[in-house]
Formats: sequence, C-alpha cells, structure tokens
Amino acid sequence: QGCSLVILACNTASAKALRTIQQNDLPQLAPDKRVLGVIRPTAEIIGQYSDSGKVGVLATNGTVASESYPMEIGKFFPAVTVIQEACPMWVPLVENNEQHSKGAAYFVKKNLENIFEKGEDIDVILLACTHYPLLKTVLGAVTGKVELVDSADETAKAVRSRLEQDGLLLHG
Repeated sequence: QGCSLVILACNTASAKALRTIQQNDLPQLAPDKRVLGVIRPTAEIIGQYSDSGKVGVLATNGTVASESYPMEIGKFFPAVTVIQEACPMWVPLVENNEQHSKGAAYFVKKNLENIFEKGEDIDVILLACTHYPLLKTVLGAVTGKVELVDSADETAKAVRSRLEQDGLLLHG
C-alpha cells in the first residue's frame, strides 16, 4: 500500500512475530520500509509512571508467556519489578460487546485481585492488549488510585514524535 511505516498494533503479535518480520520478512519484501511493535515504546516510558518501582502488566496468555514486557522494561528501568497477570477472558468479553456486563466486572476483579496478591504496592498497571482500554470503566472502579497506562496511547505518542523528528508528519 506504499506505507513507509507499519505498526504491528497487537501486543501478542509484537511479542511473538515482530522480530521475525523485521529480520526475515522485511529485508526481502520491502527493505526500505519499517515495521514497529507496541511493546518497546511503552517499555521505554513505563518506569517514569511508577513511584513504588512495581509495575503491573495485564495481558493475554501469549504476551505474558513471551516475557517480552519484563525483558524490555528491564532494559530501560532495571530497578523496576514487573508483575504480570494473564487475562484470557478479557478479549472475548470486549469482542462480544460485554465490557460493561457483570461477567466483565467479575473477571476484571478476579484478575486484579490476582495481580495485587503478587505485588500489593503496584502503583501503575499497563494495559498490554489493545482490547483492554475498553474495560477502563470497570478497571477504574476496582483499581482506585493505581494509574492505568494504555500501550496503544504510548505507541501513538512515540510514533507521532518519530514522524515529527523525521519530518514525515502530514498536517491537514
């Protein structure tokens, strides 16, 4: 389609396929193009949000199993402890337009209880799935003062900054 930059806007796909795309596929298919994921832009800033040094990551099973967030965050903030919780029911809830249902409230509460048992002084939670911001209302009711960070928002900010620096941002 002629794009010079493509964002792989899925945390699980970024965790599992981005390196292969960048190292194996892109050089053969479009060596002058770039593909970026959503994990690194968030990992580069997430530690700035935390006073306690404990960051929670809510993600899919695949993203948690990849250990991508602990590895990437550790590169930028070695003193930050990353506590992960897989939330396998959240995507189907959102995709079935059930994000405001009692079922959504049940699963959100259950997963948040689990993550806070692992790290009670978590003060920042990263929503490491592009579906999860649609649960912010339910999440906010349970998390209270804990700051919620959306990986998609942070990626968009990083991409905008990069495009501005490269003089590629179109205005209009």
